[in-house]
Amino acid sequence: MPESSGVRGVKSAARTVELLELLAARGDRPARLDELAGELCVPRSSMYQLLQTLVGCGWVRSDTTGSLYGIGIRALFTGTSYLDSDPHVRTVRPCLDEASDALGETIHLARLDGPNVVYLATRESHEYPRTISRVGRRVPAHAGALGKALLAERPDDELPLPDGPLPALTENTHTDRGALLADLAGVRERGYSIDREETVTGIAGFGFALRYDSPATDAISCSVPVARLSKEHEARVVAVMQEMRTKIESALSPASGAPDWR
Repeated sequence: MPESSGVRGVKSAARTVELLELLAARGDRPARLDELAGELCVPRSSMYQLLQTLVGCGWVRSDTTGSLYGIGIRALFTGTSYLDSDPHVRTVRPCLDEASDALGETIHLARLDGPNVVYLATRESHEYPRTISRVGRRVPAHAGALGKALLAERPDDELPLPDGPLPALTENTHTDRGALLADLAGVRERGYSIDREETVTGIAGFGFALRYDSPATDAISCSVPVARLSKEHEARVVAVMQEMRTKIESALSPASGAPDWR
């Protein structure tokens, strides 16, 4: 259990957060009591009491039999409040609209969270709309344009990467640290990252770190089906996204008065 400013963490609060994060990570796969108790190494009776408390508060939901548990609607309220109250997200959203209209492609905003990036906003292409929103979803930072753009803002010896082999999302994902570091060196030289089917087969991405924080914690990207990614279109994507980055960074510079939530 982590400590902050010399203050010891509260064990029951930490356990509650771990449970909610575990249920959220399972998505549409509800869990049974024994699974949750085993995963978190908590006595079955203690886990049952915690679950019932959270069900009563709306943070966890159960099925009609009371044997399956999933994340509750209160988590949605908290998530939307986070997005609505964040000045960076509010400022970036119009630029996502502008980039999507100019390019006809899908544009994202994401934030680095440990070894992952979390999608904060997305503007879907009208050419290939998705039926499931990406907002709130996590992707390993090493596996795509958004994450690589943010990793490249950090020294190689300070990268927030998991221990052991890097997980693969497609056959093109970097799983070797040496290959990833070589790619990040190219990102630093180029000024933006390129994901060629490393996150999703058939999709290329171009990521741009937003340097209103140092090191950058947020990035924007453009996703393009490789079937229509000509050299001319790639150059257009890079030009538009660089323009959007400049506009966003100017609006959110320290002189803009936007609060620093770190």
